[in-house]
Amino acid sequence: MLDPRGLLGGYAMPENYLIVVGVDGSDGGRRALRWAAHEAADRGGTVQAVVAWRWDEPDGGLEGPEGVDAQQRAADILEQEIATIAQVPVARVVREGRAADVLVAAARDADLLVLGSHGHSRVWQRVLGSVTEECVRRATCPVVVIPVPQPVPRPPAPVPAAPG
Repeated sequence: MLDPRGLLGGYAMPENYLIVVGVDGSDGGRRALRWAAHEAADRGGTVQAVVAWRWDEPDGGLEGPEGVDAQQRAADILEQEIATIAQVPVARVVREGRAADVLVAAARDADLLVLGSHGHSRVWQRVLGSVTEECVRRATCPVVVIPVPQPVPRPPAPVPAAPG
């Protein structure tokens, strides 16, 4: 929170605090967008939601229905995700390229980059590497990674004894 002098942790708050957030249609991306919108509202900042797509991947690199143009799928995913938040206006960026490259470039002049902890399945992470991990290594601004809660396994219910 801002103190009465308009300082945050001893640093002056920028006039237009820009938060770039990666969106990919996953639960992680959805949670990152909600967090970024809430943070921007608290700081009086703006959100720029970024989705990357690639023509050379079977599904454009995004979760979605088959047979839809990758760029259009990316734009549709972005619109669907932004429609779920209302705290602040959100700028939309749909860009072709590797997700990490697109996100790092978009965040070049940002105050914060927000990402979900994972967007694709573990198989994709093993094959392609983690977008989040690459962004953390390459970004020129602070990176916030919003985790996706993992379900806690429940112990099996006890089996009732047979009447005997």
